[in-house]
Amino acid sequence: MQNLPSENEIAAAGQKLKLLRDALNNVLFGQEELIDQVITGLLARGHILLEGLPGLGKTELVKALGKALLLEARRIQFTPDLLPGDITGNPMLQEVDGKRVFVFQKGPLFANLVLADEINRASPKTQSAMLEAMQERRVSAMGEGHMLPDPFFVLATQNPIELEGTYPLPEAQLDRFLFKLNVQPGGVAVLERIVKNRRIGIEPDVPRVWSREELVGVIDLAARIYMPDVVANYIARLVAATHPGQSNAAKLVKYGASPRAAIGLAAAAKARALLNARMNASFEDVQSAAVPVLQHRIVLDYQARLEGQTGALVVAALVAEIPMQNRELPATVETR
Repeated sequence: MQNLPSENEIAAAGQKLKLLRDALNNVLFGQEELIDQVITGLLARGHILLEGLPGLGKTELVKALGKALLLEARRIQFTPDLLPGDITGNPMLQEVDGKRVFVFQKGPLFANLVLADEINRASPKTQSAMLEAMQERRVSAMGEGHMLPDPFFVLATQNPIELEGTYPLPEAQLDRFLFKLNVQPGGVAVLERIVKNRRIGIEPDVPRVWSREELVGVIDLAARIYMPDVVANYIARLVAATHPGQSNAAKLVKYGASPRAAIGLAAAAKARALLNARMNASFEDVQSAAVPVLQHRIVLDYQARLEGQTGALVVAALVAEIPMQNRELPATVETR
């Protein structure tokens, strides 16, 4: 039987999560929903892709997370000439006990929280090294595997592909991101608050909220949140409906979401339930996480792009189309 969390554990985690929310909201103004989604992704032990124009605070959000959670955080600036060894590390020839041997020198991927800045500017060869790190949580060098720290999160920023010098990420790598979140600019009130409270070159103070061990404990707690059978069935039907021919909303979809998407959607629903101090995942949790989890995992056909469709619009239409509970009527009994 699953070891379900107690009410006291849920309440204690809820208090800590509120402190984390408050700390991040004091760094990134007017982005409460985005911050909740980022925290949900971390609780689900997932990697997150942040897309938006430069200067919207994506990098500041990641730095604040590292400070608040007391995690070892590192930043990697991705460029077209970045090599795999530049991020994973390289064997270096050193003298040990009078002998010259190769000793592996760890690269910047060896951290709890890795900010992959402008990830879609890197070459496919470097992206393949990122893919292994994100999926296996290890890197390979000269045939040897080296495990990355636990926990290990990649929060990548991506510029819109219309910008100069950007390249679409391969589908296999996109599938390793639990969430893709679109960062939107704030309004006039948010800009006014930024003008009054921020200065160039001065980073805001971020209080420490958790230790690494406490974070791991809350992540494990999120995994223990109860998943009702009807909610699990809803996740399965929603993901299956992303495939061509399975729903009206997916009629212009070329390839649907993978089983990894269903696992990720379940983990995100549990994490959101914990963030809201609830004992079990609900239909609302699934619907809230559906667009961030699924929008980057479906491939649209050429006609959809001509019509201006996006992954987010298709998933939103799926959520509206697929009923929360399976309302299939029982088979009719033939009468004479």
